[in-house]
Formats: sequence, C-alpha cells, structure tokens
Amino acid sequence: MRAWPRAWPREGRRTHAAVAAALALAASLLAAAWHRDGRASVLDRLESPLLDLRFLLVGPEPAPADLVIVALDDEAIREAGGYPLPRAAMARLVRILSGARPRALGLDLLFLDPGPAPDDAALAEALKDAGAVLAAAAAFRADPPGAAEAVPVPGLPVAERVRWPIARFRDGTGIGLVNIATDHAGTPRHVPLLLRLGDTALPSFPLRLAAQAARAEPVLEAGGIAVGGVRSRPDLGLNLPIRLHGPRGTVRTVSAGAVLRGEVEAEELRNRIVVVGATAIGAADTFATPYDPVLPGVEVLATAIGHLATGDGLVRDAATRRIDAGAAIVLAVASALAVSLAPAGLAVAVVILAALAWLAATVIAFSSHLWLSATVPLAAMIPGLLYGLLGRLGLDRRRARDLARSERALRLFHPPALAARLAQDPGFLAAPVTQEVGIVFLDLSGFTRLSERLGSQGTDRFLRDFHGVVGEEIGRHGGLVLSFMGDGALAVFGLLDPKPGDARQALVAADSLVPRIRSWLGTHTLTRGRPVGLRVGAHHGEVVASRLGASDHQQITVAGDSVNVASRLMEVAKDLRAALVVSADLVAASGIAPGAMPFEGERSVAIRGRAQPLSVAYRWTERMAAG
Repeated sequence: MRAWPRAWPREGRRTHAAVAAALALAASLLAAAWHRDGRASVLDRLESPLLDLRFLLVGPEPAPADLVIVALDDEAIREAGGYPLPRAAMARLVRILSGARPRALGLDLLFLDPGPAPDDAALAEALKDAGAVLAAAAAFRADPPGAAEAVPVPGLPVAERVRWPIARFRDGTGIGLVNIATDHAGTPRHVPLLLRLGDTALPSFPLRLAAQAARAEPVLEAGGIAVGGVRSRPDLGLNLPIRLHGPRGTVRTVSAGAVLRGEVEAEELRNRIVVVGATAIGAADTFATPYDPVLPGVEVLATAIGHLATGDGLVRDAATRRIDAGAAIVLAVASALAVSLAPAGLAVAVVILAALAWLAATVIAFSSHLWLSATVPLAAMIPGLLYGLLGRLGLDRRRARDLARSERALRLFHPPALAARLAQDPGFLAAPVTQEVGIVFLDLSGFTRLSERLGSQGTDRFLRDFHGVVGEEIGRHGGLVLSFMGDGALAVFGLLDPKPGDARQALVAADSLVPRIRSWLGTHTLTRGRPVGLRVGAHHGEVVASRLGASDHQQITVAGDSVNVASRLMEVAKDLRAALVVSADLVAASGIAPGAMPFEGERSVAIRGRAQPLSVAYRWTERMAAG
C-alpha cells in the first residue's frame, strides 16, 4: 500500500473507467434489447410527457385535404331527437353520402343491437349499396398466448372476443376494428392495424377504409405495410403510431345535420374519404391529447386513415428502435468514460450537453415524423454515470488522503511557515531572489564528548529534544530554521515576507537562545554533570534565496557572503569565550539604541577567508566550556 501513492492514481482511474464503461455497456445493451423487443417498462411513462412536449414544440400540422368527418354532433342529435340516431335517419344519411360518390365511406359506429325491422332493412341496403366499412370493437386477453398460432406477423395484439355489428349489416360491407392504444395517461399513441383472434388476423377500421380508398388490398412488406403503393412504417406488431394533427376540427368536419338538410354540396364529399362518427359531448369517446383534452375518437381514427392513405404518419419501426439502441450504447459508454477520466467540471458539462443534444435530436427528428426515444438513451446513461461519479469520488477521496499524508510528511522537512507558503505557492523561489535577511547560526560546544558517552540512541534522543527547543525559540520570534546540522542550526529572519523589524527579531532571538538553551541543558537528564555549552553567531546582510539541488530533490536555502560571515562568528565566539557574537551590521539594522542590550564588549575582529575586519559585539561569557 505505501508504494502506491505515485503509481495508483493513473492505473486506478483507468481500471475504474474500464469498469464504468463495462457497466454502462451492459446497462445500455439491456435497455436496448428491452426497447428493441417493445417490452413495456417504466420508461414508457417517462417517454409520454416528453413525446407530448415534442408535439407542442413542433406544433400542429394540416390534415389531408381529401379526408372529411361527418359528425354526429349536438346539432345532428338534437334534430334527430336523440342518440343513437334512428336507423331510418342513418339510412338516409348513408344514401346521401353514397350519392356524393366518396372514394371511401366508413361508419365509426357500433351497430350491436337490432332496431325496427323495416329501418334495419333500409339501413342494411344503404350500407351494402355504398360498400361502407362498419366498426367492430375487440376486447383483449389479460394473458395473451405465445406466437405459435398461424398469423401473418408476430407480436400482434391478441383479442379475446370481438363485438361485431348485427349479422344483417355485415352482408356486402367491410368490417374494421376501431380499437385505439393509449398510454397510461389516456393519450392515443397507436392504432393496431391487425389484431389476432385465434389463428385469424383481423384488419383495423383505418386499414380497411384506406384499402377501400386505394382500391387495393394491403400488402405486408419487410418493415412496413403498403396500401395502394403508399408505404407506411408501423411500430412492432403493426401498431401505427399516431401523429396528431391538432385540436378537434383540424380534420375537416361537417355536421351530419347539415348533410341531412342538404346544406352540404356533393362536391365537398366527392372522391374523398368520408368517416361518419360521433363528436357530441356524452355521445362520443374522447381522448386527452397535447392539443385538446377532449379529442373525439373518430378524429383519431381519421388521422390514422390519413397516415395510411398519404404515408405521412409518425415513424417508429425496428430501424428507429435500432437508432435508439445505438444512441443508448454510445451515450452510456461515452458519459461513463467522461466522468471517470475527464476533469470534473468538463465531464459534467460534456454529459449535460450530450443529453441535451440527444433531446434536441429527438425534437428535430419528430419534425420529420420520426419518433426517436428520448428516455431509453438517457436512462441507459444512469448506471455508468452513477458508478463513474461515485467511484471517482472514492478515488478522489483516497487520493486526497494520500496527498494529505504526503503533505504532512513533507511538512516535517520544512518549518511550518515555509511549508504553508510552498503549499500556497508551489513556485516559491523557483527563481533566485536577492534580499536582506537576519542570519543566526548556532552550535553546541562539548557535543563530541557528550555523544561519545550517550551512544547512538541517546544522542538521537538528545538531538531531537535540542532541535525542538531551537525551532520553538526561533519560531517564537518569527524566524525560520532552514536546516539542522547535527548539533547546529541555521535560521533566517525576513525570508518569506520581509518586514522592517526582521533584524530586530533576529537579534532578540539570538540573544534569547543563550539563556533558553542553557536552562534546558541544565535540566536535561542526559547532560547533567556533563559540560556542554553554546555558541551563537548573528549577522544581517544581503543573501541569495533559492532552491538548490537536482530537479527531483531540492531544498530552500540562502547563500552569499553574509551567510559565511554569520557562520564565522561562531569561531569568533569560541575565541572570545562568549556564547553570543553579533555583527555591528545586525545591531545597526535592528534599530536598538546603543546600550539597550548589555553587551559585554565590542571589538573589530578578523574573519577567516575575508580581507576586511568586522566590528562585533559579544556577551554571555560566563560558564563557557572549551569546545
């Protein structure tokens, strides 16, 4: 474990990214497979409001011009005296509509019960002469069987039973199922084109009417269905997605009452697809849509008929589902890698932009009648993102702990103030700086004989205690101990943030070290009865502060003539048998008035290796031991 700090972050992050990508890939493949097979899931509930939003963003669009609804509205019902309309009135309506020679005629009405025999006979004859398509409705099984039964295509909705028109009306007419598939909120989403009843496939009302209008039978093709040369691309199980045109009335609508009164010209109906259905409140089945909370069911069916007749329906087939699956895989893996490897801020921005880009792509595709899933790719991103974010958080915390341990360890090699500066400004003294500082050197006299008697362990213990006293006293006066050299030390004042009082602090600290260390030596258990003394040399002058050493191993230090002078003053102290020797330069720079510090003497001395003599002051000559 201790060998990891340098090696583990890169390898650990790569491993974490690989695991996150693998998890994202597995999750996206599962979501893609589920979506490709058309299985219901909670994502369908999330997709519905996003699809409604696309309807609103793209807006309504015009319905086909050759599509007309003849509405059994409030006016028609009021004139007929009630709903359902009497069979005689319905027979007259069918005759009028048939006489206008529409391309196709369908009645979205369930004639489940017989009426008066003469009226039923008249209506049956009118329906047969018109070749009208009548409505039937399927009821569905709660537990549909497998696909072993003989049907044209797999995955068709399975009907348990069908509510047919009375037998009298079936002769010479077409029958189509008017079932509409809605989402959990009741919004119409699909119209099943074929439904399965036992081993028989039954056509829907829109398919039957579109085929009548095209004068051609529907032809099943790979991935679609063609009616009279117009190809549509329904969803799985031949479920036709509904691209709602707008609120009620978007599909051209005329009142059945106006038709019965002769107020509708035959030209308005000629060669058009005419659908008769109820729109009156309380008489018609209605659906909540993004454009209208009470859209009549006949308008939904008319919309589906228009899709099949013109090929302008909403496309959501196996190909679009493959696009969804591909997007899910790419987005999931890419987002997992981004949050695992990229900087945190950039990763979050990339993931958000990718999600927004996909949502924007679904809107653009919807404007071209392509229904791409907004939720499947976004949902597929979640497992990899969560693992990537949580794992990255764990790695970052672990890295932070290692860095904190490393920082604490590195701080042991620098004075606290210098370590704090390096942490705040890693480039501190990367370039050498020339400045004036106070310099203090000290070492012990008699230490060689002491260490001989103490042995290695005793000497180590003694030096640790000694360094602690020196560091505490220097730090108390604002100085930095740059290095400990066995029984000696080098301290500077004014290196980090030079101030006018640095020289004074250096002089006071140098003077206070003598009584402090003498007191400590007198009470330390390892030095009792053993002559150990102290020599301190202090100077003030210009130095070059820099980092010395190789590129991978450096230390902060000061160099120059002033440093050499301060070091030589300890030799002067030995010659003068004084504990403290300071230069006149330091005394002058300190601003301490002459006589304020009781020096025992002043003189001009020669400094080894230096041509010019130096004026010094000294004190603490008593109780000195020979070095």
